[in-house]
Amino acid sequence: MEMLLYEKQATIAKAIGHPVRVAALKFVKDGEQCVCDIAKAVGTERSNLSKHLSVMVNAGVLQSRKDGLKVMYRIKTPCVVKFLGCLKDCLKEQAAEQQKMLDAME
Repeated sequence: MEMLLYEKQATIAKAIGHPVRVAALKFVKDGEQCVCDIAKAVGTERSNLSKHLSVMVNAGVLQSRKDGLKVMYRIKTPCVVKFLGCLKDCLKEQAAEQQKMLDAME
Protein backbone atom coordinates (compact mmCIF):
# COMPACT_ATOMS: atom_id res chain seq x y z
CA MET A 1 0.00 0.00 0.00
CA GLU A 2 2.83 2.36 0.86
CA MET A 3 4.50 1.69 -2.51
CA LEU A 4 1.28 2.72 -4.28
CA LEU A 5 1.45 6.06 -2.50
CA TYR A 6 5.07 6.50 -3.60
CA GLU A 7 4.11 5.68 -7.18
CA LYS A 8 1.31 8.26 -7.13
CA GLN A 9 3.65 10.88 -5.68
CA ALA A 10 6.23 10.10 -8.38
CA THR A 11 3.55 10.49 -11.05
CA ILE A 12 2.79 14.00 -9.80
CA ALA A 13 6.48 14.87 -9.60
CA LYS A 14 6.98 13.65 -13.18
CA ALA A 15 3.96 15.64 -14.32
CA ILE A 16 5.56 18.91 -13.22
CA GLY A 17 9.10 17.85 -14.11
CA HIS A 18 9.53 19.84 -17.32
CA PRO A 19 10.53 23.50 -17.73
CA VAL A 20 7.47 24.32 -19.86
CA ARG A 21 5.20 22.82 -17.20
CA VAL A 22 6.90 24.72 -14.40
CA ALA A 23 6.53 27.95 -16.39
CA ALA A 24 2.86 27.20 -17.04
CA LEU A 25 2.25 26.54 -13.35
CA LYS A 26 3.94 29.81 -12.44
CA PHE A 27 1.71 31.66 -14.90
CA VAL A 28 -1.56 30.14 -13.61
CA LYS A 29 -0.65 30.34 -9.92
CA ASP A 30 -2.65 33.53 -9.42
CA GLY A 31 -5.78 32.32 -11.16
CA GLU A 32 -7.44 30.68 -14.08
CA GLN A 33 -5.90 31.35 -17.50
CA CYS A 34 -6.72 30.59 -21.12
CA VAL A 35 -4.40 28.21 -22.97
CA CYS A 36 -3.72 30.96 -25.52
CA ASP A 37 -2.43 33.31 -22.80
CA ILE A 38 -0.39 30.55 -21.14
CA ALA A 39 1.26 29.71 -24.49
CA LYS A 40 2.16 33.36 -25.03
CA ALA A 41 3.58 33.72 -21.52
CA VAL A 42 5.54 30.47 -21.70
CA GLY A 43 6.79 31.10 -25.24
CA THR A 44 5.64 27.89 -26.89
CA GLU A 45 3.09 26.78 -29.46
CA ARG A 46 -0.43 25.98 -28.26
CA SER A 47 -0.26 22.43 -29.61
CA ASN A 48 2.94 21.74 -27.68
CA LEU A 49 1.59 23.40 -24.56
CA SER A 50 -1.69 21.49 -24.73
CA LYS A 51 0.23 18.22 -24.44
CA HIS A 52 2.05 19.49 -21.37
CA LEU A 53 -1.16 20.78 -19.78
CA SER A 54 -2.87 17.46 -20.48
CA VAL A 55 -0.16 15.60 -18.55
CA MET A 56 -0.72 17.87 -15.56
CA VAL A 57 -4.51 17.54 -15.77
CA ASN A 58 -4.22 13.73 -15.87
CA ALA A 59 -1.94 13.81 -12.82
CA GLY A 60 -4.43 15.98 -10.92
CA VAL A 61 -2.19 19.05 -10.78
CA LEU A 62 -4.36 21.23 -13.02
CA GLN A 63 -8.05 21.43 -13.74
CA SER A 64 -9.54 22.57 -17.05
CA ARG A 65 -12.90 23.76 -18.27
CA LYS A 66 -14.34 24.94 -21.56
CA ASP A 67 -15.43 28.56 -21.88
CA GLY A 68 -16.92 28.80 -25.35
CA LEU A 69 -14.05 28.05 -27.71
CA LYS A 70 -11.42 28.67 -25.04
CA VAL A 71 -10.00 26.12 -22.62
CA MET A 72 -9.27 27.57 -19.22
CA TYR A 73 -6.77 26.08 -16.75
CA ARG A 74 -6.29 26.53 -13.04
CA ILE A 75 -4.22 24.88 -10.35
CA LYS A 76 -6.23 22.14 -8.71
CA THR A 77 -4.07 21.83 -5.61
CA PRO A 78 -2.38 25.10 -4.57
CA CYS A 79 0.27 23.31 -2.53
CA VAL A 80 2.00 22.53 -5.85
CA VAL A 81 3.00 26.21 -5.97
CA LYS A 82 4.46 25.87 -2.47
CA PHE A 83 6.42 22.84 -3.69
CA LEU A 84 7.87 24.93 -6.54
CA GLY A 85 8.84 27.55 -3.94
CA CYS A 86 10.57 24.84 -1.94
CA LEU A 87 12.53 23.82 -5.04
CA LYS A 88 13.58 27.45 -5.51
CA ASP A 89 14.80 27.52 -1.89
CA CYS A 90 16.85 24.36 -2.58
CA LEU A 91 18.48 26.10 -5.55
CA LYS A 92 19.29 29.15 -3.41
CA GLU A 93 20.89 26.91 -0.79
CA GLN A 94 22.97 25.14 -3.45
CA ALA A 95 24.09 28.49 -4.85
CA ALA A 96 25.09 29.68 -1.36
CA GLU A 97 27.11 26.49 -0.78
CA GLN A 98 28.87 26.88 -4.12
CA GLN A 99 29.67 30.51 -3.34
CA LYS A 100 31.20 29.46 0.00
CA MET A 101 33.34 26.93 -1.85
CA LEU A 102 34.50 29.57 -4.34
CA ASP A 103 35.25 32.03 -1.53
CA ALA A 104 37.35 29.40 0.24
CA MET A 105 39.42 28.90 -2.91
CA GLU A 106 40.65 32.52 -2.91
